[in-house]
Amino acid sequence: MIRHIVFFSARQKQDVEMIREELSALGNIPHSTVFEVTVNTKVDWYSDEIDIVVYAEFADQAALDAYKADPIYDRTTQRVRPMRELRFSADVVAA
Repeated sequence: MIRHIVFFSARQKQDVEMIREELSALGNIPHSTVFEVTVNTKVDWYSDEIDIVVYAEFADQAALDAYKADPIYDRTTQRVRPMRELRFSADVVAA
């Protein structure tokens, strides 16, 4: 299983909810077994830069690749990119 975790920050704080809504469309791509988009609660004392977290699980690399190849993924990326400041992504193979 692969855990796909992506962190976003908004250029303008008023866009956080719009970014969350746009990223939620990725949940319509059928290849994930778990998919969540959440707003960061920002309770960490050392960093509050991250506004939104996308968390998804995929059975294998082929499922993750199919997810990223879906047209919804490309459309969502095009809509979110102008509104985001930071984007950090990690794909972790779980035992």
